Amino acid sequence: MRIYLGFDDTDVAGAEIGTGKLVRMFARKLPTGVRMWGVLRHQLLMDPRIPYTSHNSPACAVVDTELPDAVPGLIELAIAHLAELASPGSDPGLCVARADAPLDCIVEFGLSCTRSVCTQAEAISAAASAGLHLSGHGGTNDGIIGAAAAVGLTHYGWSGRFLEFNGLRDLPDPVSVGDLRARGIVAVPLDRNAEVLPPITPIVTRGWLRPRLWGGQAVLPVQWEDGQWVALGRKPKDADVAE
Repeated sequence: MRIYLGFDDTDVAGAEIGTGKLVRMFARKLPTGVRMWGVLRHQLLMDPRIPYTSHNSPACAVVDTELPDAVPGLIELAIAHLAELASPGSDPGLCVARADAPLDCIVEFGLSCTRSVCTQAEAISAAASAGLHLSGHGGTNDGIIGAAAAVGLTHYGWSGRFLEFNGLRDLPDPVSVGDLRARGIVAVPLDRNAEVLPPITPIVTRGWLRPRLWGGQAVLPVQWEDGQWVALGRKPKDADVAE
């Protein structure tokens, strides 16, 4: 059984722990029998009408378990995690869903949050239609909007970048295509030929390896630069705090 746990609005300007980092830290608290599959950061609409700390980016923890009654315990654990680490003055929200739930409405809600201003009422309605857990844990509770969107976009399977996936932060730079594949990460060239790279091909990551969620898989887009294959993207200035 796969379970999504969406978190949002857990920090304030100047906080030492951003939402992405807070969700990565949640992995250390998972009980026996529950395994972290990955942690994803999603990008929602950035608009002056939306109150957000820096990038309007919720995060979603994706876990796998064979335990039939794991959801209530994970909800309790996530709420305690927010109580411990969410910044004073933040507006945390939590959304928890089984992947086998009817999630079409929450997917549509997540997609809407990437292109328009959405409300708490809309988040509550979308979550209720799928029978999901959605709760606010401080301040205005505006975090329920991003938390619900994070679950929807993760289930959609074509959004976001991985902050954690099979120990990706431990991989060397450069890293071979074969070593990436061994971790379940597929390197995909973004060029006209769309060639298949041999396993021994080195990929330069510049110390920042962040696969994308494409087709429900961890995919690393790479491009040819200065005679070498280079992973797409560069480390943001606030990555140490946010991610």
